[in-house]
Amino acid sequence: MPICLSVRKIGWVIGAVAAVVLGGYAWSLIGQEDHPRPGECASVTGQAAQARYEALDCGVERANVKVAKVVENEAACPRGGAPYAAYSASVTLCLMPNFVEGGCYRQDREAGVRKVDCTEADAVKVVKAAHGTAACGDDRTLTYPEPRVTFCLSRANPSR
Repeated sequence: MPICLSVRKIGWVIGAVAAVVLGGYAWSLIGQEDHPRPGECASVTGQAAQARYEALDCGVERANVKVAKVVENEAACPRGGAPYAAYSASVTLCLMPNFVEGGCYRQDREAGVRKVDCTEADAVKVVKAAHGTAACGDDRTLTYPEPRVTFCLSRANPSR
């Protein structure tokens, strides 16, 4: 009989340890914040402290930014290229424009930049969007270091 009780006690101990380990693991998952990841897109509207962040599919026309990097604070956003916009909540998101090659964009007070028809006044056309570096010739070059992305931009309506 003592052997059966020992095996039974060991079984209970193993079960208790497993419950504690699994419970701790589950608790750690619950405690983790679900924040955006690099490559995901969003619409950010509003100014500074009143900025609103809405996660969106990158193909949605209102998706005006793409998460380049997730960092602890704005100072940790990459340097050495075009400046990133930063959105801070529980973490800081280093954001770059969600430009699409062939698309036209214009400055917007509420959204920072928004996609527009290429016939609009002051529209800027994305002539090339390349991962890595690209030669832009006479077009304006906009390069982000992380991830390494280059946009070649020109006026959509040079006659205006």
